[in-house]
Amino acid sequence: MKAVEFNEYGGPDVLRLVEVDMPRPGSDEIRIKVHAAGVNPSDWKRREGQYRAFEEVHFPAGLGVEGSGVVTEVGPGVTDVAIGDAVFGFGDAVMAEQAILTHWVRKPDVISFEVAAGLPVISETATRALDQVGVQENQTLLVSGAAGGVGTAILQLARLRGITVIGTASAGKQEYLASLGAIPTTYGEGLAERVRALAPFGIDAAIDVAGSGIIPELIAIVGDASHVLSVADFSAEEYGAKFSHGPPVDPARLFTTMAQLCESGAFTLHIEKTFSLDQVRQAQETSQSRSVTGKLVVRVD
Repeated sequence: MKAVEFNEYGGPDVLRLVEVDMPRPGSDEIRIKVHAAGVNPSDWKRREGQYRAFEEVHFPAGLGVEGSGVVTEVGPGVTDVAIGDAVFGFGDAVMAEQAILTHWVRKPDVISFEVAAGLPVISETATRALDQVGVQENQTLLVSGAAGGVGTAILQLARLRGITVIGTASAGKQEYLASLGAIPTTYGEGLAERVRALAPFGIDAAIDVAGSGIIPELIAIVGDASHVLSVADFSAEEYGAKFSHGPPVDPARLFTTMAQLCESGAFTLHIEKTFSLDQVRQAQETSQSRSVTGKLVVRVD
């Protein structure tokens, strides 16, 4: 079968579409025929070697940690799905024609394979960030870099918790943020003044999604480093803020909740662009541009 791999750290040019053996699921794992796989910043950060200090990569390495598809084999101990079922979840080397999933739920018929493939990472990251930053109902949250996949998940899930959200994005994405229930503003010089005008009673917490070196400014806006958190800036803890990372806790329960929210229309995921399996380099280059609205997805079938 075909799969995307890389044999060394580097830029998008190290990615190769190669022929590999079909993976076999182990205990409590399933194999799927991949229909779609989500594109995430963690993919290219791992490819560049940014995670090498705390994550060991064995070459040749596969790519992709989330996807959707149809079950083709179940491993020992799996009883909740059968061959032929449509599912989505976390996995290993999902940028491939077939892949192993380690955590999954059934995909509702009303959710496309593309949307389902893009849900796991953003929903887990957003939920974890909201739980850890310490923001409560009727409080106000500032989200820096709110237009991407994780940002739009944070603002939507925060609104469902009764939290007021101010989100930053470029000038062209202000209407998009407003359509998701956020109070939009632009990033850059004068942010503190703009936020103060929008929230005269103050900001209770802030989440940095973009990793743009804004942590000191967010701390100054909030007034308390313990209520500032980043999911992208490894240096956040140097300033007394929090850096949030996995592993995920009870992802199957979370995926079930997200599927229900999508079915009811309470949560939406905008897919900005889809790529084919042989366009993964272009997909990562687009992701690295940091200008994505919503989510990028690789369509495999």
